[in-house]
Amino acid sequence: MRGVGEALSHANISSMPDLTVSAASESGPKAYNMAKLKPADVDMLSLYDAFTITPILFLEDLGFCRKGEGGPFVASGAIAPGGKLPVNTSGGGLSYCHPGMYGLLVMIEAIRQVRGECDKRQVKDCEVALAHGNGGVLSSQCTVIFGGPSTV
Repeated sequence: MRGVGEALSHANISSMPDLTVSAASESGPKAYNMAKLKPADVDMLSLYDAFTITPILFLEDLGFCRKGEGGPFVASGAIAPGGKLPVNTSGGGLSYCHPGMYGLLVMIEAIRQVRGECDKRQVKDCEVALAHGNGGVLSSQCTVIFGGPSTV
């Protein structure tokens, strides 16, 4: 583990200051700062996709694209297998497994990618993987950055 950051922004969705900005915009920079890395250093993302909007929201809030550019970024194929920034290489919670505690599986996939243990879904030369989870009603955010030997 190279860096971690967490943030809490509200108690109820009705109190969310801005529906287009999550506390990932705070947890991400904390994790990057601790890891001494930036979004451009990340080889793959493992995001808790509890809702269809959350991967786009997190791509923007974690600095992988600007606000409002998440949809076109995804539509371009950038996050697909073989894309410039593979996301949810395990399939993600919405497509294969959402047991209610998916956050742990997000971290497991990121760690396996950095270790090179993912066989056919392995991201080539994956040295930095970011795992991000959220809880409550988009209120609690946690970002963890894992790195391989070259990042130490």
